[in-house]
Amino acid sequence: MFEPYPWQSWRGAFSGKARSCALLFCLIATGLLAQSPPAIEKDPIRVDDKTEVVIKGALRWLAGKQQPNGAWGSSSEEKQHPAAICGYTLMAFLAGGHLPGEGEFGKNVSLGIQYLLDSMDGQGLYGNKNDGQYMYGHGVATIALSELYGASKLASMRPKLERAIRIIIAAQNREGGWRYRPISYDADVSVTVLQVVALRSAKNAGLDVPQKTIDDAVQYVKRCFISSSGGFGYQPGQSAGFARTAAAIYSLQVCGLYEDPMVKKGSEYLMKEYKDGHMEWFTYGNFYAAPAQYMQGGDTWKKWYAKLHQTLMTRVTTEGDKSYWSPEKINLDGGRAVGAVYCTSVYAMILAMPYHYIPLYQR
Repeated sequence: MFEPYPWQSWRGAFSGKARSCALLFCLIATGLLAQSPPAIEKDPIRVDDKTEVVIKGALRWLAGKQQPNGAWGSSSEEKQHPAAICGYTLMAFLAGGHLPGEGEFGKNVSLGIQYLLDSMDGQGLYGNKNDGQYMYGHGVATIALSELYGASKLASMRPKLERAIRIIIAAQNREGGWRYRPISYDADVSVTVLQVVALRSAKNAGLDVPQKTIDDAVQYVKRCFISSSGGFGYQPGQSAGFARTAAAIYSLQVCGLYEDPMVKKGSEYLMKEYKDGHMEWFTYGNFYAAPAQYMQGGDTWKKWYAKLHQTLMTRVTTEGDKSYWSPEKINLDGGRAVGAVYCTSVYAMILAMPYHYIPLYQR
């Protein structure tokens, strides 16, 4: 199990060489350096100055788009799924090293967390459970809350986070998977993956999650594997696709199956299927593919980050000290980009991944 680094509460205050020096000092002081080298030492990628400016600009742009109640969402589709959009945006701030109440964007993170907590009812449901894509948003929001709780240990978060996790556990179907409603009669890999990741993040943060729930989910994901292509289908027996393969291997990795043959083959499948941005599910797929290839590490991650970096840096819009990605301008998702807040959150998170600030992604 990954335990958050002891330096995480310092994160908002450091960048570049200062961040690396702070990390080294903390590792020496806590004795962790003698136990095993951290993932940051193995990563061949460093965030260059130009990319850091874009990341910070994207976070400023997102901060400026936050609503008074703590939510995000500008486009009509984003407004239909406020819990999911808030979850994506909070992950971007966490990837940039920002925790609740700390640093330049600490207030924004705190407001976003409070929005999700305020949106939750006594059962642990965010908003309208009859939404046709409900468990998808529930998964994204709960991942963000779990990661931020694990990093900050804010006592006020735990009771409601436990409720959200209980909803996920209760909604698992007999196959081991999940579907879009809180009561599942069938399952698919896209919704299942989010619930698996939320459960694993919560377990890492110290919440009670039955191991059998995770084990059954892993078996469901594995049944979606297609040996002939090395990819994963939406449901068992269906054809492979880029986004569903990325989601599947990402979920297996966060459950500790880093060296599983299915993960290796899935990673190779992603490499073959990547098309310089011109993919129907580019943003959605890379929300999974980037951390999956990051956890593969080495040349795989180096090549993947280089591909994405070029795509994203050539399509970003910069206005003053702010940066964002507009679906109307980037021509990446074939009309499925949802909105600028969604795109900017996912892309800022991806570009910031070499900072190593998201506990879930560390092997």
